[in-house]
Amino acid sequence: MQQPDAQILATLRDTDRDRYLACLLSPPEKRHALAALYAFYAEIARVRDVIREPLPGEIRLQWWRDVLGNEQSTGEGHPVAVALLACIRDHRLPVAVLQNMIDARIFDLYDDPMEDRSALEGYAGETASALIQLASLILDPENAAASAEAAGHAGVAQTIAGLLLLLPLHSRRGQVYIPSEIMRATGLDRESLLEGRDEDAIARAVRAFCGLGRDHLMKARGSMGSISPRNFAAFTPVALAEPVFSRAEAAAGGILKQSIQPPQWQRQWWMWRASRRRLF
Repeated sequence: MQQPDAQILATLRDTDRDRYLACLLSPPEKRHALAALYAFYAEIARVRDVIREPLPGEIRLQWWRDVLGNEQSTGEGHPVAVALLACIRDHRLPVAVLQNMIDARIFDLYDDPMEDRSALEGYAGETASALIQLASLILDPENAAASAEAAGHAGVAQTIAGLLLLLPLHSRRGQVYIPSEIMRATGLDRESLLEGRDEDAIARAVRAFCGLGRDHLMKARGSMGSISPRNFAAFTPVALAEPVFSRAEAAAGGILKQSIQPPQWQRQWWMWRASRRRLF
């Protein structure tokens, strides 16, 4: 590989180890483009991790909007931006989808509640689901549209699994991603969740949240026949969702006190197996 490609892969390895592995499991000629796309996704997903106040976060996201919105932009010396712009040109990726992805990440900068399932599904649709679909355009553009429904449901399942993994961190920050309607239905309120007071109610909310994730995962599996063999690499990380749901359900009301992240070797095994069987 050329040095710039190796640099982007190294960046991705540090910021999103699972999608880094997904790149390594993809066709070699597609890795540099996927790495650029995934590294960009990791950059905007972790803005809240590197800022203390929303305004600097909005400025970071606006920089990415400006880069994508300027046809003359070269990435201004930012390695990930340079690689992303080349990826967009080479694979004709829709810039509007990437800009919507950036806009969706504004929610992460604040502590506003996720009101209902529709809001969560919309957030996931513009982030994880869109990422799967963009990766499909890189891998097999002729058949990417056929797997749009599978990508939609898979992205929601993947998002819910990721939010369950980050639930302790989000709670310490005062962020709540479990939809308010689910919390109300399970007898949980924002303050009780953030303080970890009512473990029985937290357990009910976690199970209901996992149930929503499993429902979308089942629907994604039902649409797997629409995924072309060459596009399956875009779905490989979805193999991690079900094990996370199982771990979250087992942790139940104690989920704020323990990590449910599976070991790295298990995650690698599940993704490798999914890539070989073409089943998630």
